[in-house]
Amino acid sequence: MDLKANTQTPLSEVLASKGRGSSTLSISPDVTVAAAADVLIRNQVGSVLVLEQGRLVGIFTERDILRRVVGERRDPATTQVADVMTRDLVVMRPSASVVDAMRVISEKRIRHIPVVEAGAVVGVVSQGDLNHWLVRNREGQIQDLVDYVTGKYPA
Repeated sequence: MDLKANTQTPLSEVLASKGRGSSTLSISPDVTVAAAADVLIRNQVGSVLVLEQGRLVGIFTERDILRRVVGERRDPATTQVADVMTRDLVVMRPSASVVDAMRVISEKRIRHIPVVEAGAVVGVVSQGDLNHWLVRNREGQIQDLVDYVTGKYPA
């Protein structure tokens, strides 16, 4: 498996590798920032999708808390997520490649990308997910090389 093959992997495969326990978290735009922050903390994630009647309308991230809540001296107990969430979303299709997602993350300086198909959210990939995917696959390549060099590689 070469690096090019790893980076051409579709995001659908990366999402599948995250497992069933990694459901996509979402909140309503009318919840308070304090309640949304509790969701982030409880689930140990850096973002949560904002859905209104099942439709993706934004993403709420740790960066939104820092810049738009703390930075603007807003009260998290009374400020609604709708007032501080990121509305200008970058989304990708499940067929997009890992390298495409990495390029977007780098160029747009974002950490989370909702993956959407036919208007429905199928998951979220993060910068960490992509790094983990590449490292895990690189470890397999390294082991194959070690096996080859030590004579354990199947002929």
